[in-house]
Amino acid sequence: MTENAAANVTLPESLAAALRRLAAALDKLDAACERRAKADALRANLEEELAVMQDDRARLAVKLDGALARVKSLELAHEEISRKLSHARGEIAAVLSEAAMREN
Repeated sequence: MTENAAANVTLPESLAAALRRLAAALDKLDAACERRAKADALRANLEEELAVMQDDRARLAVKLDGALARVKSLELAHEEISRKLSHARGEIAAVLSEAAMREN
């Protein structure tokens, strides 16, 4: 059968309707595949962003732990210095008091 002969052949209406339904179903399938591909790409982007945020969170947690340790160290140093200054103040007051008593 040549192409011209095939073009002249008419299909029964039920077969033509079935072919139209098949074409419509294939179009819907193509559209669904495109939507799925876009959704998968979006999911991959979101998963990548989540991984970046988790890395940032971990890095910030390490920095926070370091900062908290430094604060604790500074607090301990402050307490030690306060104790030493208080002791030194007491010693100075005692020396000044003793010196004042000798002068009188």
